[in-house]
This record gives sequence, structure tokens and C-alpha cells, in this order.
Amino acid sequence: MSVDNRITKDMSVREILETLRRSKGYYITNAQRDLSQSDFKNRILLHTDLLAAPYRERAGYFSLEISGGASIHVDMLRKQVNPFLKLKLLREEMPNTMFQTLCRGVNLFGYRPYPENVIRLTVREFSKYIDIWRVFDFLNYVPNMIPVFEEVKKAGKLLEPCICFSTGPEHTDEYYVKKVREILDVTGEDIILCIKNHGGLGTSTRIGRLVSSIKSAFPDLIIHYHGHNTDGNDIGRIVAAVLAGAKIVDAGDHAFTGFFGPPPILTVIDTLAEMGIKAEGIDRDAVITTSQVLKPERLAYAEFESQFKGFDPTVQIHKLPGGAMGSSFEQAQKGGFLHLMPKILLEELPKVQKELGNWWSVTPGSQILWTAAVDNVLSGKRYENPSGDLKNLLLERYGPFPFYRPAPEIYKKVFGPDWKKILEKEGGIQKIEAIDLERERENLIERLGREVTQEELVLYLQHPNDAVDFFKFEEEYGRCYVLPPQVWFRRGGFAVGEKITFTDYMGKSHIIEIGPSHSMDKGGKATYLYIDFHPEIFIFRETEEVKEKGPTLSKEEISYLAKAGDIRAPFNASVQKVCVKPDDEVKPGDTLAVIEAMKMQTPIESQVSGKVQKVLVKEGQEVKMGERLMLISEKT
Repeated sequence: MSVDNRITKDMSVREILETLRRSKGYYITNAQRDLSQSDFKNRILLHTDLLAAPYRERAGYFSLEISGGASIHVDMLRKQVNPFLKLKLLREEMPNTMFQTLCRGVNLFGYRPYPENVIRLTVREFSKYIDIWRVFDFLNYVPNMIPVFEEVKKAGKLLEPCICFSTGPEHTDEYYVKKVREILDVTGEDIILCIKNHGGLGTSTRIGRLVSSIKSAFPDLIIHYHGHNTDGNDIGRIVAAVLAGAKIVDAGDHAFTGFFGPPPILTVIDTLAEMGIKAEGIDRDAVITTSQVLKPERLAYAEFESQFKGFDPTVQIHKLPGGAMGSSFEQAQKGGFLHLMPKILLEELPKVQKELGNWWSVTPGSQILWTAAVDNVLSGKRYENPSGDLKNLLLERYGPFPFYRPAPEIYKKVFGPDWKKILEKEGGIQKIEAIDLERERENLIERLGREVTQEELVLYLQHPNDAVDFFKFEEEYGRCYVLPPQVWFRRGGFAVGEKITFTDYMGKSHIIEIGPSHSMDKGGKATYLYIDFHPEIFIFRETEEVKEKGPTLSKEEISYLAKAGDIRAPFNASVQKVCVKPDDEVKPGDTLAVIEAMKMQTPIESQVSGKVQKVLVKEGQEVKMGERLMLISEKT
């Protein structure tokens, strides 16, 4: 099928914008990354994307969203693939399609602010492979996005700033039009504006009215509507956005669409076609073929789909973003509070949102809201166990509250009776000092024992411990993207003599035979794997399961021990940073370590004056609630 008006990566920014303004129809972004994050916990493998790549290339999308958000982290953490290599391999298969990323402003592809020199270096390196940069800030605070804006413009790439959308009395058209003007004052007119409806909120009428208001104020501005289908109504919102003048919309391959991500591309195409509105550049047959190719792959990802099926119209109450729906239920199930989810979602979370300012529930704000609501319900003591990120929010270190500041009683619960003094002394935008990039490079070289590339440095600066683990894994086991999900996600191990056959994304057949295994003198086992009839030896060292020692400590007991210098983990977490060493002198309020759980970092502060006697954990280590972190001998 021949297509007209296709936009390709070799066109200049000005050519792209002029083509969009001239077109009578609309364009489609294949939101693969958001679909993977929302409905499959970010687990869709590069192997699957490479399988679909030739057909997605032929389909003629405006762009393929294939990078950004949490995917950079999860690529290394769970899929053992280099995010840069992913882009290079996909580019070989998709030479014309523009690649798009989602960037969290000063939070880049992580969960909290980075130094400006790290931000600029990261954008420069990824801009070699990324054509469109969608950039947002969870408080819609434009200054937090400016360093990314500037580097994208310098790289000659297409900039797509966002206004994050939500509902409530504060979220008026007047507010959003004013925010768009603030963005344009910084960027100029050669941009695309994204309406980022990350929760799938509002009715079709509301979205149509918002697009109309923005187009009335800025007639030449190109609008890209991004939504989620959590309530089952995003097709209606897409239609309303296009009728009101939006030129680009997001949707996903129907073979993989679920309940919390984007709606199906084909449904968007056919619904608007019935109204006489054309999907520009689209080869409908290729859209269908892509899903035919992908459909058999979905079974391999069943483990990562939410155990709770069905659309959720109550998202209009709790406002959880699509990317957090599945993981929230998973956390509730693992944490043993699944029975409390109705109370958390329909009572506590909406209450917390209003109390904290009714801003936008999107990373990292969504994690702050979720963690606060869960702890309020589980502990029964509202705001008395605040995360470090909640404290930073209240101190306005991430930016000013867009509508109103939380009530004084919340500040008092979080910071104590001296909250006014703390707010006056510590409040305001968090200035992250530039780091010594060469020193960080030397640190990485020391940890890996070899020279490193600029791309490896960038990944290390984003997620230090997980990047190092990934680099070491790849050095030991090689590149694993050739394995299909049916092999990669298989559970239960492999038996000696078993033969595993699979076809790679290029159609080449492979066979892996699990060969004999024998014990080694120094411990562990040597196992032979015959890969396409070539023998490889792998050494495996068995680890014993660590059993819990002694009774579990309560939060009250952990707090009591801290006042005696016995520092314990207040919950299950990973140690992100150890800030002291033996013999260091500490005083109350000094940060001893930083731990992370559910993407929220919490500083562990000293409750006593004294000397660090022992440090019992290291960075990157997983710890259980009540596990000892360090000992401090009190001054007498």
C-alpha cells in the first residue's frame, strides 16, 4: 500500500513542523515504551522489538517511542541489554522512522534530580540516536526542563515539551494556556507541545476543550496528545483531541495492548477514518502485520501482566498513572496489603493528593503520593514516617507548589515543632552541584578494571550500582538480546541433556544443549553448554539461602535502637549510598546512609552524637527490615 506525507528522520526540524502544519489529517506515534512499562512492567525484550522492527518501519509512524522513562534502568537491571546498543540495532532495521524518548527533566531517566553537567552530557550522548525528546516535570516547573531543552536544540533534534494534565478545580484551561506561554517564552515556536495525560484522566469533552483553548491562543502550535486507556475511554479523548486540532496522537500495537497503556493503533485509525480523517503516512496493512507477528510472543510475557484484569474507571478518583498501575498491585500483593487497596486507592490516595497540593501524579510525584498513602494506611500514623523525597517536596527543593502549599499540620508531622525554622533554613530549589566527571570515570574504571566508553559513563552516572552490575554481567555472559522471551523468562531451570531450540529475530535457527556438569575442587560446578554445537563452559557457584535470624523488629523497636546507636533498616530496601566510615564522628541529624524502596530514597540519620564503630553494609546491598546497618558508640 502506498502512503503519502510520510515524515522521516532525515527531514529537518523545520521541514517536519511545516509538513505537520500543512497536513489535513493526523499522525501516529507508536508508544511501545509506554505500553511495555504500563502493561508489562517494562519487560518487553529487544528481541521482540527487533522481530517487529521491519513491519513497524513499513507502517509509517510519525515516531516510535522506544527509550526513556524507566526503560533505561530496566534495560540494564532486568533485561541485561545496553540501552545504547538497543537503539543502534533498531536503527539498522528502521532507517527512516524517528525514535522518541521520554525525559523527566532534571530527573533525566531516573527518579531524582541530577547535576546539570550530568544532564547535559546524557542528552548529548543519547541525541546521537534519539530524534524526538518529550520532556516533562512533575510540577510543570519549566526551569527544571531548561537544560534538556537547550541541549536538544543544540543537537538539532525535535523538542517536545509537555504540560502534564490532571483534573480538579485548579486545572483550568487558563492555567494550562499560561503554562504553554511560559514554555514558548523559553523554547521559541519551533517545537511540538505534548499534552501528557499520563493517568488517562478527564472526559473526551474536557480534552477537546483543552486542545481548543491552546489552539485558540497559539494557532500555529503543533499539539501531540498522549493518553492512557486505563478507564477504557482514551479512543474518545483521542478523537476529541484530533477534532480540536491535535496533529499527533499516541497508540500501541493491538497484539500487546492491555488495560493501563495506550489504546490500539488500528482502532484509532478506523474510528477516525469513518469520520473522514486520515492517518497520514500510515500503511494500514503493515500495522496489522506487525500485530500478527507479535501476537504469538505475548504468551511469554504473561507473568508480567497485572493479575487484575479489566479497565478501571475509578482512575478518575485515585489518578494513578498507567505506568504505576500494575506495579502498585504487585507491591500490595507482595507486601500483604492487597485487601487494603480499595481504602488506599479510593480514600487515602485522593486525600493525600489534595493535602499535598493537587499537582500531577507522575514520576517522581506519583511515587511520593503512593508511598505516603500506603504508609498512612499501614501505620495508622499519617505523615509520621515520611520518605526523604516527601521531605524534599515539602521543602520545595523540586520546585514551588503550583497551586497551594500543604497545611501547617502536615509540615509539623513531617518535620516536628521546629518546622518553620527548618523550612526557612532549608527550603527552596535544590541546587545540585556539578560533579567531577573525570573522577567518576576513574571510579568506574576502578570498579570494572578496564577502560570505559563515554556511553558506559553516561549509564553509570544514571544508575551507578545497577550499571556496574550490568557491565560485569555482560563481560561474563555476553550479549543476551539474541535470546527470545520464551527462553529468557523461562522458569524452573534446565535439565542436563535438554535441547532448547529457538529462532532469532533474523529468522536464523539455534540450538542449545545442556551438557554434562561436574563439581570443581574449589567449589561450584562446571557445566557444558553446546551452543549451535560449539561447546562453552560455565562455572556456577551455588549460594545457600540466607534464613532470617531472630524475630522481626517493629518500627518502634527500630526507632528505640537508633537512639542507642544501633542503626537498623526501617524497611526492606537497597543501600544506595553509605555516607560514613568507621571512626567518623557524627551528631544527630547527620546522614549515615541512603536507602531506596519503591523508587523512593530515604536518608538514615544519626540520632546520637558519637563515633562510627562498624559499617555492616555496602552500596548496592539489599537489606531486610530490622537488619543492622551500622553501630555508633555514643559519646559519654
